[in-house]
Amino acid sequence: MKKVLVLLAGVLLLASCTGNETQVLLPGSPESVKVSPERLARIDRVLQQAVDSGWVAGAAAFMARDSKIVYDKAFGYSDVEAKTPLATENIFRIASQTKAITSVAVMMLFEEGRFLLDDPISKYIPEFSRPGVVDKYNPADTSYTTIPAEREVTIRDLLTHTSGIDYAGIGSSMMNAIYAKAGIPTGFVSEKINLGEKIRALGKLPLAHNPGERFTYGLNTDVLGYLVEVVSGESFDVYLKNHLFEPLGMDDTWFYLPEPKKERLVKVAAEDSGHRLGNFSNDFVNYPLVDGTYFSGGAGLSSTTRDYGIFLQMLLNKGEYNGKRILARRTVDLMTCNQIGELSLGADKFGLGFQVTTEEGQKRYGISEGSFGWGGYFATIYWADPQEKIVALLFFQHMGFNHGEIHEKFRTMVYQSLSD
Repeated sequence: MKKVLVLLAGVLLLASCTGNETQVLLPGSPESVKVSPERLARIDRVLQQAVDSGWVAGAAAFMARDSKIVYDKAFGYSDVEAKTPLATENIFRIASQTKAITSVAVMMLFEEGRFLLDDPISKYIPEFSRPGVVDKYNPADTSYTTIPAEREVTIRDLLTHTSGIDYAGIGSSMMNAIYAKAGIPTGFVSEKINLGEKIRALGKLPLAHNPGERFTYGLNTDVLGYLVEVVSGESFDVYLKNHLFEPLGMDDTWFYLPEPKKERLVKVAAEDSGHRLGNFSNDFVNYPLVDGTYFSGGAGLSSTTRDYGIFLQMLLNKGEYNGKRILARRTVDLMTCNQIGELSLGADKFGLGFQVTTEEGQKRYGISEGSFGWGGYFATIYWADPQEKIVALLFFQHMGFNHGEIHEKFRTMVYQSLSD
């Protein structure tokens, strides 16, 4: 009987260890997870052709299935003018892909009982109390009048981009002007300014519409980054490092890059009037290289495909990675289900920080219903597919990306490679 118990204990330990291993991204053969290597090679052709055609400077593509990395390649250049080859270890400005990371940080604090999702944000950032909605606007001098909002902005509104807060720089012309006059940044910041100061200023400005009225992509997640600071008592960058990046081993994800990592940052490319690619020289894109102080929860991070793949695998694992529990299973379910009801986001819906593929949305490229993802300003995209157990990323670094069809071709290439 004793031998049987010892044997059983050994089997259970082996099963436990095996289970932990499957939660970690590791290189694996495509065949081991029913992916065709011959069909994967079609991605090579599509991306290399994009480089050879002068459509893109460089591309890094990543795919994992069932936690096995089956595709991790780079094409083209990290510096198109110097012809420096792009490597899979290069660091990219992930811009709005920061939003998913910030949303996870918010939900970590939610799990600690620090707040409820339907709490008004003014409970934690008083400047957002008694919000007004723009009633009349004069574009000649950016003056406006307001009427009282029907209700206050909640944390859930911020997570779902239904608060009525618009985007500085890329939002509506009216709100662009109002935000510019108040000095509200977009999120790519090189100046020595303070997150809390700017978010408190934002709180005093009017909303574009009543909370919950419609989906308006905006500075909501920057507000949430400051909420993390207020509730946790830590600077937002420190909170992410201590509670998310270090536990997950995301060593290459930063707001402002340490000196040894700066040489790995990819240069941003842009087309000139003759559609020739060159480096985009405006200082606007150099923010990861400075010693900055503005930790934009909506756009500020830079990362690698491997680091972001780890983050997504944690979510596919229902909140756990390499033995570290980041979120509870039910919290991940909350984040990746429709949280905007009948509000419109095209064929798809939005959860708490992610676009969520619907039954209608899956008809476009075969991405499974329930998949979640988004992208970034410099032409990065990602998604995770719980049904097919897929993590996929395609990173470029472009201003004014004119060949978005490559994103759609990549989505198609990923799913056509499945052999089961």
